[in-house]
Amino acid sequence: MKPILTTTLLLLGFSALPFNSFAAPPNLVVFLADDAGWGDYSQSGNRQVSTPNIDSIAQGGVTLDRFYVCPVCSPTRAEFLTGRYHPRGGVKGVSTGQERLNLDEKTIADAFHAAGYATGAFGKWHNGSQWPYHPMARGFDQYFGHTSGHWGEYFDPPLEENGRMIRTKGYIVDVCTDRALGFIDKNKDKPFLCYVPFSTPHSPWAVPQEYWNRFKDKPITQRATAEKSEVDDHTRCALAMVENQDMNVGRVLNRLAEHGIDDNTIVVYFSDNGPNSNRWTGGMKGRKGTTDEGGVRSVCYIRWPAKIPAGHTVTQICGAIDLLPTLTALADIKRVGNKPLDGRDLTPLMLQQETDWPKTDGPEHRHFSTWAGKVSVRTQTHRLDNDGKLFDMIADPGQTRPVNDQQPDMAADLAAAVRSWRREMFGPPSAPAKGNEGAKKANPNAVDPRPITVGYREFPITMLPARDGEPNGGVNRSSRAPNCSYFVDWTRKDDSMVWLLDVHTTGRYEVTIDYTCKIPDVGSTIQLTFQDAKLQGKVTEGWDPPLNTNQDTLPRPPAESQMKEFRTMKLGEINLTSGVAPLTLSAVDIPGSSVMDVRRVTLTLLP
Repeated sequence: MKPILTTTLLLLGFSALPFNSFAAPPNLVVFLADDAGWGDYSQSGNRQVSTPNIDSIAQGGVTLDRFYVCPVCSPTRAEFLTGRYHPRGGVKGVSTGQERLNLDEKTIADAFHAAGYATGAFGKWHNGSQWPYHPMARGFDQYFGHTSGHWGEYFDPPLEENGRMIRTKGYIVDVCTDRALGFIDKNKDKPFLCYVPFSTPHSPWAVPQEYWNRFKDKPITQRATAEKSEVDDHTRCALAMVENQDMNVGRVLNRLAEHGIDDNTIVVYFSDNGPNSNRWTGGMKGRKGTTDEGGVRSVCYIRWPAKIPAGHTVTQICGAIDLLPTLTALADIKRVGNKPLDGRDLTPLMLQQETDWPKTDGPEHRHFSTWAGKVSVRTQTHRLDNDGKLFDMIADPGQTRPVNDQQPDMAADLAAAVRSWRREMFGPPSAPAKGNEGAKKANPNAVDPRPITVGYREFPITMLPARDGEPNGGVNRSSRAPNCSYFVDWTRKDDSMVWLLDVHTTGRYEVTIDYTCKIPDVGSTIQLTFQDAKLQGKVTEGWDPPLNTNQDTLPRPPAESQMKEFRTMKLGEINLTSGVAPLTLSAVDIPGSSVMDVRRVTLTLLP
């Protein structure tokens, strides 16, 4: 029997209603794991871990069974936000500014915000730090977390709250979930988009002791495909982190239920790439950083009790690029912007409706993955890897036996498709390399040529972390990985650190520096210059705290910085004229053996 309202409208000559017309707009909660592999969940068949809350999203909704993301973090986030392959949006790295999403791209948050939703993001952003790359300029009303990729402090971490750094108490995932819960509490009576991009199980290997205690002596009974490369304690810690994450997912699901809004809330859970260590993936080849199946396949669960059938599995291939068109369609929201999407609306598949969705391996049903100059393409049944080897993913899901000889036409067709896709994303081979091609080959830590934007009245604070600057002379980063590094070895007058700026507003700016300085080295005179402007000041107070080496559950990899507590010193005020030029920090007098270590410079546009 048709609903009375629908029947009445049909009798009056109106067309049938969309499936969610005249209903309260659904809320949206999106969980995004960082470096969790497809095999890190009990729903995927992992018997070494317990993830009942995450599993419940699948059991109460839809599982996207062949769901593909990118080999690393920031590209996946960009594809989720825009519905477009990440090279189109200028995302070509994971640090030093290469992670920024071009300003002419519109996001899923822009769409929901334009529709009147309250929007908040709580956790790891990783698509730009300075306004207008900042999440609060990309459709989010509220932001709390860390805008960089890798974060070096998981206990009592310093985190950003709407543009200002604050020191928090607790474990980073718990703390960010607390903020997400507060946002839900505040907006429970109106539609909201709550984005919770977790920081784990990305390293450093640090997890609350109660979770480590569950795993520290646990035997590893399901092994990585590359078994000899598996480090048992890394597997244990990653799974402990996932169980902590599951607990926090449960906190959010319970809060939705307490407010009586769980039935009309769309909940999404997925991860941003394959596992960050060699651990069980159900026999797939590859891990994080690779374009093979294990590096780019993720779980994806979507639940909406009011509309989506429970326990349904979508078997067609899909990916992060499909989430924006799918979620906006489910919520009956018009997307903003006019750029063509690479993603497709999955709602007919999820709602088990009649659809002309392609059931073959035709060109309209392919998913491309790229990183570090490598490209792989997936069809419903096959994968062509970066070396041009074709694999039948139904008969050989572990990519062990190439079938080029048996299926030469398909191999040739997909190789041509890859060449075409490369040209579309990066330009012709003879042209200067664009995107992650070439740039990653030359220097994975090269500073992005796009200047850092500074000086917007609507967001007057601009943080310039070490990761976005360039060390010169004898100055080095505290580790090879830039994301959570700081500048060290500043010992000479010809040493410097430089940030290329695009100053938007001519005006007076307050300058502060987050630093440490050995007590005997107090007294250096430092100088900040930009175009014709110059500001000098003296380091008058020593501050030499120990490294926070007691935070980690397992030893930190050498490529990751050991962190410490930085203090903020006010250098003074400087007049900056609008335009593009380098901002240079150097020393004019060094009475001791070094100047100081620098975590960030902050510029605040004064009224």
